[in-house]
Amino acid sequence: MTQEVLDNSTINVQRLGHIAIRVKDIDRAKSFYMSLGMNLVWDDNDWCYLEAGSSKDGLALLGPGYKAAGPHFAFHFTDRNQVEEIHCELNKKGVRVGPLHDHRDGTASFYLKDPEDNWLEMLYQPLEGIPSNRTQVKK
Repeated sequence: MTQEVLDNSTINVQRLGHIAIRVKDIDRAKSFYMSLGMNLVWDDNDWCYLEAGSSKDGLALLGPGYKAAGPHFAFHFTDRNQVEEIHCELNKKGVRVGPLHDHRDGTASFYLKDPEDNWLEMLYQPLEGIPSNRTQVKK
């Protein structure tokens, strides 16, 4: 069940941190966004993550074979406890949320849908940012 309004909510999102889009050709899409000045931070066979400028706003490119998540947007938090508290509060209010899980890039998150059936993610991102899995990051 997803409620349209969360009564007496203590949740206070501060940053819309990234969006994730589905792409047909990950290498072509990656090259395009890098040519716009985005920095490739995480590069894998079926997905990659790019950041823009000093704000480090992110774009995840999900290849055709990527199954862990679909297109979505994410609110970012630098305090993992805050994400855990939001997960707990939403659960208590009857909102259907996915499990809170750790990612291989040092982040942790859970997914849910809004009342209009859009996927969103509540993501803990360490204050120092997402570490790169690349030995040399190109700008």
